[in-house]
Amino acid sequence: MGNIYIGANLEFVRHADKSFEWGVQKAAELGYEYVEPMVHWGRELMSEAGYFHSVSMLDDPYRIRNTCEKAGVKISGLSAHCPLGRPEVSVEYLKQAIRYAAECGAPVVNTDEGPKQPWTTEEEDFVLMRYTLREATFVAERRGILIGLEPHQQYSKSPDGLDRIAALVPSPVIGINFDTGNAYLAGEDPIAWLERVVDRLVHVHAKDISVEQSEAERGKVTGTAVGCACGDGVIDWRKVIQVCRKAPRDIVFSVECGTVEQAERSIKYLKELLKEV
Repeated sequence: MGNIYIGANLEFVRHADKSFEWGVQKAAELGYEYVEPMVHWGRELMSEAGYFHSVSMLDDPYRIRNTCEKAGVKISGLSAHCPLGRPEVSVEYLKQAIRYAAECGAPVVNTDEGPKQPWTTEEEDFVLMRYTLREATFVAERRGILIGLEPHQQYSKSPDGLDRIAALVPSPVIGINFDTGNAYLAGEDPIAWLERVVDRLVHVHAKDISVEQSEAERGKVTGTAVGCACGDGVIDWRKVIQVCRKAPRDIVFSVECGTVEQAERSIKYLKELLKEV
């Protein structure tokens, strides 16, 4: 345990206007061992036309499984982010994502608390999030699927807040999908925070933050969609690797960047660094 593998969150092809299949094949060509597909409900025009990488959960899960097998890559998890405090959206969405993950071969479903309703109190939000997570864990426990909670939004922007959400439901399938860039932008020390959650770590969003974005946004936001190429920004990846080597399970660094060129630079940088550390 404690082995580290490198994967690509398929957000890196979002601005290339390409399909899920194209993105998986490109990740394999760049040398990535894993990919993290994004799923959605219903039908979405750009995805249907092949200009966006997200996959509808109305499609056969074997679309993901077979595409990854053909390209020679594995699945690190599913990106299935939804607002936990809105059970009218998230309960059925997460349950379907978990069932979908079990069929397509994804060991983890990643999500976060999402934006809250403006009219609910903090006490109400945590009751609603507990309801959503309890319903999701019933489905996940039966299938051996892990739920990775990510720091991203109003309550999970701090270590105490993320811990509070993760402790809402006592279940062995709830873990942490740690996002290095979100933690940094929220104004926290990402290394100290990672040390705090390493025993519960199930997945990592390897997100670097440029100096320019750091100067403009740190302490003012709770996260960001994607980062810059790993190694180009402010995150100390050597220390991130050192901490993750202490995790009780193998961990995939799912690189979150915005372009194919950044994904190429990221894997070259991380591969070399993994050899050194």
